[in-house]
Amino acid sequence: MKKNNVSAKQNGEGRRAGRPPAAETVNEMKFTMPSLSVNEGFSRAAVGAFVAQLDPTALEISDIKCALSEAVTNCTVHAYPDRIGKISIHVRLGADRSVRIEVRDSGVGIPDIAAAREPLFTTDSGGERSGMGFTVMESFCDKVTVRSAPGAGTTVTLIKKLAPKQRFAHR
Repeated sequence: MKKNNVSAKQNGEGRRAGRPPAAETVNEMKFTMPSLSVNEGFSRAAVGAFVAQLDPTALEISDIKCALSEAVTNCTVHAYPDRIGKISIHVRLGADRSVRIEVRDSGVGIPDIAAAREPLFTTDSGGERSGMGFTVMESFCDKVTVRSAPGAGTTVTLIKKLAPKQRFAHR
């Protein structure tokens, strides 16, 4: 079985030549894993641990993990319906306490993104899927974008802005 590849970068070190650094990124992490359903839990744990450095609330971390879970499950179930493929996850932490997560696959793609984003839309003829994946992602994130083309894969970007840090007065 293949291992999950994980790498983390701080302050833009190790960027590819020709790619300008995101001005507000304070830390980032990338990893690639096979589209096995057991790796959904790994992705939640890895991203949750990485985001923890921003000291989010328990509710914020839960929101991020739930949205990520839906995005990864979509890759596992829909992007690679008859084979195991690769899922790439890129997490960027912003100086403004924003979390940007890109979940990318090279699977079958989505022919009609607008329809796929409608609540209860599903391509599952077996009745096992509710068609609420994008709706769940949108309810837990501030912004969700989807780029896809049939046969070319899909990239789902989840953006969550964390609340400002609370400062407590000392007595």
